[in-house]
Amino acid sequence: MALGQRVLYDSATGADVATRDRRIGYVFQHYALFPHLSAAANIAYGLHDASPTDRSARVKELLEMVDLTGFAERRPHELSGGQQQRVALARALAPRPDLVLLDEPFAAIDSFVRDHLREQLRAIHTRTQVPMILVTHDVADVRRLADTVVLYGHGVVLEVGATAEVLDTSGVQ
Repeated sequence: MALGQRVLYDSATGADVATRDRRIGYVFQHYALFPHLSAAANIAYGLHDASPTDRSARVKELLEMVDLTGFAERRPHELSGGQQQRVALARALAPRPDLVLLDEPFAAIDSFVRDHLREQLRAIHTRTQVPMILVTHDVADVRRLADTVVLYGHGVVLEVGATAEVLDTSGVQ
């Protein structure tokens, strides 16, 4: 398994980069925020190697990016589902990963908020240019966010290609 030119795992050569060193951000389906930490502290969690000044600046930058500037000191239970999702995304982006994995990021969000968050995720992707892999069962997420689609069925890759092409030829609605 490689990310760009970096081999992360190869059983044949014995290469096995530790998970914490792979530079991959992850947004869990149910956010997995630390309930005892504020939004700012959740975002800063992966920045343990940064100086306090750099950590503070990065958290501020990310709170602005996800449109949560006034929510830095709120705990997860004080945030809506959409706000929690944005904190989780900011936390994944905080250490400047080479890739972000998003596991059903909108599954627990109502449809009105979901549309707004899709647009916000698209804008964040455009701004950061961090490659993102989105796992979803929602075709609307795919149509609005994906440039490339890998269509799976029963654990097997069925088709890979440009979003419109794959969705049109596969008959996925």
